[in-house]
Amino acid sequence: MIFITQLIYIKKGHESAFHQFEEMAIPLILNYKGRLLLRIRPSVGEIIEGNMEPPYEIHLIEFESEQDFQRFMGDEERKKFLYLKEQAIRSVVLIKGVQLG
Repeated sequence: MIFITQLIYIKKGHESAFHQFEEMAIPLILNYKGRLLLRIRPSVGEIIEGNMEPPYEIHLIEFESEQDFQRFMGDEERKKFLYLKEQAIRSVVLIKGVQLG
């Protein structure tokens, strides 16, 4: 099992395009032995401490394997809507990990 955490930074004024992309992409995760565990939109008041800009959203997703994650990234239906992602997202910090213990 691998875990993918994304810190997603949106271009101001492009939230609608981001939401359109997510509405299409998130359901596809299930097709690749994946599951969205958390989707968080933090507000400044919820951050206890930090040395970086707060992201627009934080996603935590699990996949059974790295291959399943790569297959999801290459999904043809998802690729049709990448223009929305490119229009909306300024940057993403992607962190891959495994569960300890």
